Amino acid sequence: MTVSTLTVAPEAHASGAAPCAEPPAFFLGCHQPHWLALDVSLFVSDRRLRRYRRLPRARTVWGLDSGGFTELATFGTWDTGPTPAHYVARVRRYRDEIGHLAWAAPQDWMCEPFIVAKTGLSVPEHQRRTVDNFLHLRDLAPDLPIIPVVQGWTAGDYLACVDLYTAAGVDLTRVPLVGVGSVCRRQGTDQVGEILTALHRAGVTRLHGFGFKVLGLARYGHLLVSADSMA
Repeated sequence: MTVSTLTVAPEAHASGAAPCAEPPAFFLGCHQPHWLALDVSLFVSDRRLRRYRRLPRARTVWGLDSGGFTELATFGTWDTGPTPAHYVARVRRYRDEIGHLAWAAPQDWMCEPFIVAKTGLSVPEHQRRTVDNFLHLRDLAPDLPIIPVVQGWTAGDYLACVDLYTAAGVDLTRVPLVGVGSVCRRQGTDQVGEILTALHRAGVTRLHGFGFKVLGLARYGHLLVSADSMA
């Protein structure tokens, strides 16, 4: 099974956080689920896969996007989308029928300012709902590889989200992978470097960067286990 990797420039290690041992695995964002039959690791949205009666078979590992960004940007709520029970049923189907599912994103709540304005809620409320959804999905389907995601806008926000998981009994320093949300439109900025470094210093080191393009990977790929992008 093949996962693409990108080489990180040596100067990218200047942040002070301990680098990951290997270059980040890269999942190519894709709107064409039938490409799963190719020997390329893809990141495919449930919003696309749910339309398929007959699913493709994957040739290598891939990741599942819950479609949360589109859901919240369009409707400002998850109430119009699949319930957690419906979502885990589909994740299980994808795991069993497509095969090679590495992990699936939860139905998280992004914290970009325009998303928060769309929902009319606060960043702490988005974080609380993100953690609650992960706990709900885990309770419904402990057998499925659904990962926790930390949300926020500032580095302090993300550390507060880590604390929410800790209070709920989830130790993010020990799980196989933690998604970092709300970074795709600023993935090459100093602010994101501060966020990733703060998470590493808190012991949360096995990170997946959502929407990390070439610039972000060149600067901060050493702080990630994996990343995805459609760009």
